[in-house]
Amino acid sequence: MSPHFSHWMRLVAVNGLILSLCTSLTITQVVATNIQNEKIKPPNIVVLLVDDMGVMDTSVPFLTDAKGKPKRYPLNDFYITPSMERLAKQGIRFNNFYAMSVCSPTRISIMTGQNAARHHATNWINPTKNNRGPQGPPEWNWEGLKKNDITLARLLQKNGYHTIHVGKGHFGARDFAGANPGNLGFDINIAGASFGAPGSYYGTKNYGLGTKRAHHAVPHLDKYHGTETFLTEALTLETNSALADVVKTDQPFFLYMAHYAVHAPFDSDPRFADHYKQSGKPARAQAFATLIEGMDKSLGDILDQLDALGVSENTLVFFLGDNGSDAPLGHQHAVACAAPLRGKKGAHYEGGMRVPFIAAWAKPNPDNPYQKRLPIPADTIQTQTAAVQDLFPTILNFTGSSVPDKHTVDGARLDTLLTGKPDSSREEIFLMHYPHSPHRSNYFTSYRNGDWKVIYHYVPSKDSEGSHYQLFNLSEDPFEQNNLAATKTKQLRKMMQELIASMEEHQALYPVEKKSDKPLKPKLP
Repeated sequence: MSPHFSHWMRLVAVNGLILSLCTSLTITQVVATNIQNEKIKPPNIVVLLVDDMGVMDTSVPFLTDAKGKPKRYPLNDFYITPSMERLAKQGIRFNNFYAMSVCSPTRISIMTGQNAARHHATNWINPTKNNRGPQGPPEWNWEGLKKNDITLARLLQKNGYHTIHVGKGHFGARDFAGANPGNLGFDINIAGASFGAPGSYYGTKNYGLGTKRAHHAVPHLDKYHGTETFLTEALTLETNSALADVVKTDQPFFLYMAHYAVHAPFDSDPRFADHYKQSGKPARAQAFATLIEGMDKSLGDILDQLDALGVSENTLVFFLGDNGSDAPLGHQHAVACAAPLRGKKGAHYEGGMRVPFIAAWAKPNPDNPYQKRLPIPADTIQTQTAAVQDLFPTILNFTGSSVPDKHTVDGARLDTLLTGKPDSSREEIFLMHYPHSPHRSNYFTSYRNGDWKVIYHYVPSKDSEGSHYQLFNLSEDPFEQNNLAATKTKQLRKMMQELIASMEEHQALYPVEKKSDKPLKPKLP
């Protein structure tokens, strides 16, 4: 037995004595009240992150009608995701779950529990050069995570967890520590590197090695080179092999499985291509759909492996996307790629930052001691706002892992929301800061509080309707068609005051003037 695990068990015994005096139980008390002997390990945690998958890129309906019931839209009938349907039926899904609008900021937020406005990695990280943009903040964190940074993986590792990284890293630029997830608290790194897009999805092309995209060749998969093994399948096989190895040890595990799918290049997965030939969609959109279905098969295969290994009842699964959809279905600011939501990856509209989120036990069993303390209801939709930085405190709290006092955490625990109940202690707020260009939307900050959402454009353009301000009521106008900035002036000012205060509280970095490094701070209307 590992010393970490023995230490964990001693903490369990102490905490159990203390908590027996309490009349109410929280998730923190799972460990203390239920684990009475060394036969039961701490819970396993799986985070399955899909690249560029928005909330509409699935056959699972996340959006709801006026009565709060799931409502299907045409895109739900285009995509084929039976494994997501399986996971959603046995757990809870959130229909107002947010990520940052591009990938690296979200990934670092998951690892740190901080909003990107605070950790300052506010753009996708170019592996080889500083891509802040012409007016981007000079001090933004393009190097990414550092070797000594506090991360979710490192804290779980210190608490006795075997930590596994599979797939896309994109935590830091090539010549810095964050390029290798092994520097960030992961015991094993399979295929993680500094870049986001794979060189190729095809084993016959060695996943990019030896091609014009060799600088993005996916590492550690040499055994599949020259074969017909699609990248998504190769990563799944490696994941299931790693899981088989870890269950032979005395350690609980943390699996961070981050698919390169469904990021461009849109290489069609031949296993599923026939499913979309009669869809009437363009070839690239069909290829995107095959990547979605391949990812979904992977989810099912991993769930099956957890069951076969006998650990599924003690394994908590979080499934999510890292930013809005990148489906090649229309204009980036239109209702198209994520219809009925407006916008797509990188845009300031909801389609750019609303992502699927499902939490479930890998195999529900109401008699399981962990599941008694975190009873996730089946086939339920949670409507309260939550975001990627909330995973950090939720997972650490659930596993009894502590956070150093010096580390600021922006995320809030999801304990109550995961049980399907409302949580009045949570603010219905999401801050999204992108002080860069060029992308689908440039130099903007978005701030949501309840039904209201304001977007501040530091450099007004046609995309911002020629103004610094856009204001939407998402309750009355969920698809962002009616800009109220000119008519709801008092509400606009109130929202801008909150946005400015939130930015200052997060110690955010701002775009700068063209001819100087003077910050362009938001202005009140």
